[in-house]
Amino acid sequence: MAVLERFFTFSVFAALLISLLSLEQKNQKAVKQLKKLRSQAETRMSPRIVEEPGFTVAGIAVRTSNAKEMSSDGIIGKQWARLMQEDLLAKIPDKVDTSIVAVYSDYASDKDGGYTYLLGARVTSDAGVPSGMVTKKIQGGKFAVFTTEKGPGAKVVPETWRRINSLPKSSVGGDRLYQADFEVYDQRAADPQNLQADVYVGIR
Repeated sequence: MAVLERFFTFSVFAALLISLLSLEQKNQKAVKQLKKLRSQAETRMSPRIVEEPGFTVAGIAVRTSNAKEMSSDGIIGKQWARLMQEDLLAKIPDKVDTSIVAVYSDYASDKDGGYTYLLGARVTSDAGVPSGMVTKKIQGGKFAVFTTEKGPGAKVVPETWRRINSLPKSSVGGDRLYQADFEVYDQRAADPQNLQADVYVGIR
C-alpha cells in the first residue's frame, strides 16, 4: 500500500512538474511576443530621418484645420471620396509614380492653426493640370518619417498624427518647421481597410 501511495504521489508530482514546465514555455513565448510588439512600436515611435529633394504635387486642395477635422465639418474624408469617385488620379498628367500623396502646407501657425490640404500625386511638370486642380512645389529638406500601423486608413493615419502632435519639441520629429508635411500612400495602401502609409514631417 505504501508503495502505491508513493507511486501516486510521484505521478501527481510529475504531472504538476510537466504542467509547470509547459506553463513556463508558454510564458516565455508570451514574453518574446510582447518584446517583439514593443520593439515594433518603438520603431514606429522613433522615426527615421531622411533628406528629401524638392518635388511638385498636383491635385485637389482645400483649407482646413485639425479642429475642423475632429468635428462633423471635417473635409479631408470628403476629398478622398471625391478623388476616388471622380477617378481624379487618372486625370493628372505627367505623374512620377502611382502613389497618392497628401500635402499639408501653408500653415497659419502650428498644429492648432489652419493649413492647406492637397491630395493628388507627384508630377514631373506643373503644365497641363486640369481645371479645378492646383499644383504645389515642396521644398527639399530634412524630414522625420513615421510609419503608421496597418489598418483602416481613417483610423491609423489620424492616430499617427495624434502621436506626432503630442511629441515635445525636444524629441525627434517634434522640432517641426510647419512649412510642408506629407503622406505617401504606395502599394501598401492598395486596401483602404488594411493600409500602411508613411508620414513625412518637415523638421529643423
